Amino acid sequence: MRWATAGWGSGLLGVLIFSGSLPATRVAVDSFTPLFLTSARALIAAVLAAALLVLLRQTRPLRRDLAPLAVVALGVVVGFPLLTALALRHITSAHSMVFIGLLPLSTALFGVLRGRERPKPVFWLFSVLGSLAVVGFALAQGGGASLTGAGLMVAAILLCGLGYAEGAVLSRRLGGWQVISWALVLTMPVMAGVAFATMPDAWAGIGAPAWIGLAYVSVFSMLVGFVFWYRGLALGGIAGVGQLQLLQPFFGLSLAGLLLNEPVAWSMIAVTGLIVLCVAGAKRFA
Repeated sequence: MRWATAGWGSGLLGVLIFSGSLPATRVAVDSFTPLFLTSARALIAAVLAAALLVLLRQTRPLRRDLAPLAVVALGVVVGFPLLTALALRHITSAHSMVFIGLLPLSTALFGVLRGRERPKPVFWLFSVLGSLAVVGFALAQGGGASLTGAGLMVAAILLCGLGYAEGAVLSRRLGGWQVISWALVLTMPVMAGVAFATMPDAWAGIGAPAWIGLAYVSVFSMLVGFVFWYRGLALGGIAGVGQLQLLQPFFGLSLAGLLLNEPVAWSMIAVTGLIVLCVAGAKRFA
């Protein structure tokens, strides 16, 4: 029970950190291309991760760990950041935040497949209800640009759920911060090349908000948040703790409204409120 409680606490802290990711990306993508933003954030985080691994004298992962680390990198280092950056060129960060409500279901499904977890049937009821609320909201928005952004967000959610589940399984053996650190280091050569090839032609016109957004997604979204998140998933269970992501839209909508002055419709608030009730039920039966 003590380990499970620690896992939920660590997971919640990770969710709070991740809640600023989409608003920060929305600000940064106005000045940087999605490819540069994705590669630059990964490269910056990889340099910090490599320094930590060397300073703390961490042993290299075994050969059998390389394939799972590649899956983690595909899901959370490349796939989710790139697809969300592309999506945020079509929708607001407030709109995209509601799609995060699909992430717990994606994580739980991959947790069953990769982590061999078996939540109770009632757990799936609450998880599906929360996800249906998100899907219903997305369909109600309509519009071509909105549908493009929605498709990109759904693809991002699937890849992210896979990366979360795979990383949580590895964290039980390697440790939470070690998993994301090695995944980042694994992508460093490719990300360095992409960042160099896609860097802006001129730096003078890039304002402070874009640099702050890049710094946040590089340090906190790409590294610090995963330290707490993978620890939470490993201790409290992938499917159960993963439901905490249902709270992320609530925090993210608040940030989008306060920091970016984006309109937050009553429908977004209503969906988020329903999601909060679903996470409470899912926690009870995880």
